[in-house]
Amino acid sequence: MDIHGKPIAERIDWVFSLADRHAATFRSPEAWLARERYLAEHPTAIAVLKCMDGRINIPVATNTPVGLLMPFRNLGGIFDLGWPHLGEVLAHHVQRVVSAGRHVVFLVTYHYSQGDPHRGCAGFAYDTAAAIAHTYQIRQQVEHIFGRDHGTVYPLVCGFETDEDALVIHGTAGDKLHLASLGAADRALLAPRLAALLPDMPAQMRDDLLPLLHGNLEHIASVRAQIDKGERLLDIEHREWMICLGRGFDFLHTPNIALIIGPYSPNLDGPIRRAAGIIEANMQAGRIPDDGFLLLASVPYDEIGVDRARAELKSRFLSAFAADVIRAEFPRLGEQMSIRTAVLDWRSRTLETIAVGE
Repeated sequence: MDIHGKPIAERIDWVFSLADRHAATFRSPEAWLARERYLAEHPTAIAVLKCMDGRINIPVATNTPVGLLMPFRNLGGIFDLGWPHLGEVLAHHVQRVVSAGRHVVFLVTYHYSQGDPHRGCAGFAYDTAAAIAHTYQIRQQVEHIFGRDHGTVYPLVCGFETDEDALVIHGTAGDKLHLASLGAADRALLAPRLAALLPDMPAQMRDDLLPLLHGNLEHIASVRAQIDKGERLLDIEHREWMICLGRGFDFLHTPNIALIIGPYSPNLDGPIRRAAGIIEANMQAGRIPDDGFLLLASVPYDEIGVDRARAELKSRFLSAFAADVIRAEFPRLGEQMSIRTAVLDWRSRTLETIAVGE
């Protein structure tokens, strides 16, 4: 079903139905056992620093079970580990994982389009070289915090080509591995090629990165089949009709639905403004109906009581802040805005609406 063309009320109902189905699947015994088995075989924790662009969906592009990759999103994939909240969240994540005896790989990503530069990253004004340079700055910051020997934490620069959802792995010597250039026959050669590309990455990390690369090869093949049938064009153009602010949006595993903004930057109004501009442009170009869009704020919590109460206040702040920015900068768009404020039970991935507004 092409949800993009439905009336806004139907789209909102679809989103929350999707969230409910995701939570039910996530907390099912089969899914729990599958995650436990996967982590037993591949214990390295993988976090992804990526753009808010709705086309960047790494679990889908790598055929990875939902809930295993930890996402961090911001406009253009622009991050500064000096931002107080971001630094604390990343440090807490690493400490929790390492205390369980596991390694951590950070996929520091940028994205671009092979077919048209203007389908690339608007956050960098479609300048892929600038986006790549920024990923290396983030890599250096990760090394500054967690060490340059990479024995426990490894920052891996990774490109994402959105026409075919293909990964580009950057090596330590400046060379690259373009997954789009490989075929099914190259699957067996990935392990030695990855070892040559990343000689400073511990063997366990490389072994645990391989399933993502294998999954990406399979996904690229399926995308090319869509392209051959003429079913791919709309998926590579902006068609987002949601702005999601906060964390806990793993259930949005359908590409090109939402612009997801993490609550990390001290200047949060900038990404909100850019996201609203994209939504407005989508309406004006006829890529989505102009009958409305959804602003969804979500904050996860681990425990009931104080932790959940704090998540409620934070989510209410985020939705009110974003709504004020949109109404001030995009008055007409503000009139078309539906607001949902929610918290997310991180243990079960249950999205709980706490406020509804227009």
